[in-house]
Amino acid sequence: MTAPGRSDWLSVLTLGLVWGGTFMVISVALEGYGPLTVACARTTLGAVALTALALGMGKRLPAGSLRLWVIVAGAGLLSTAVPFVLLSWGQQHVPSAFAGISMAAVPLFVLPLAHLFSDEPLVLRKATGVSVGFAGALVLIGPGLASLGQGAEPLAQLACIGAAASYAVASILTRNCPPIDPLVLAALSLVVGAAVLIPVTLAVEGVPGWAGPRAGSALLFLGLVPTALATLLRTRVIRSAGSVFMTLVNYQVPVWSMALGALILSEELPWRFFAALTLILTGLFISQAPSLRRLLSS
Repeated sequence: MTAPGRSDWLSVLTLGLVWGGTFMVISVALEGYGPLTVACARTTLGAVALTALALGMGKRLPAGSLRLWVIVAGAGLLSTAVPFVLLSWGQQHVPSAFAGISMAAVPLFVLPLAHLFSDEPLVLRKATGVSVGFAGALVLIGPGLASLGQGAEPLAQLACIGAAASYAVASILTRNCPPIDPLVLAALSLVVGAAVLIPVTLAVEGVPGWAGPRAGSALLFLGLVPTALATLLRTRVIRSAGSVFMTLVNYQVPVWSMALGALILSEELPWRFFAALTLILTGLFISQAPSLRRLLSS
């Protein structure tokens, strides 16, 4: 693995913008489609695109053990179907900026889980970062916790945080997965999600129609850009510059989600969004400071 080059930096900046804008696009898609349809279409389109690419590149299914397939199924479910549904449902009741800030907490969930179930001990510095970051999460959802049982918004806030926790568990499963081609793993993860969501969506929301150019285009964009194309970029960056370099995306996503939500969707940004963002990013920086210093000095 070499030091990050210009293409790696451009890819990370692109991923930050694409994933940061995803929450805004979900809000647009929800104008014409139900939350299950949005989650299902995104997963299915991404699965078709990545599977076609993997087959076109001559990739083959791994001849792995039962453990491999159990981990692939679990990681696929928790990295696609579960968080996509939680975010789509939650964003019916909370701003896209809220969902974007919630995603910044993913690495903070990963750290204690990695301590318990992987090979990364939670040292004092990391524990401090997790504590500061979770304080930010409490600032973000505090008013909602005080209002549980009073409308859908508090549950929607918890759904967004739950999506972040789901991504974190999927990350640990992926880390413990036996060796498998990254593109094949990404395609299989989306296939698992699609296999679960298609029958549920058809049973609950029925066969979707064309809801007009605005919502329909948003649905197509979700499946092809932040799901399929971004997965390819992510795989290329990790293989070229490493997983630590990829963490730079986590600092960008909430900033872009807030900016785009305010500028394009005219969302209001309460003061607690800024306070929560500051605490979460500070916690993230504390927990990853040595790795980031090595990265930026290379």
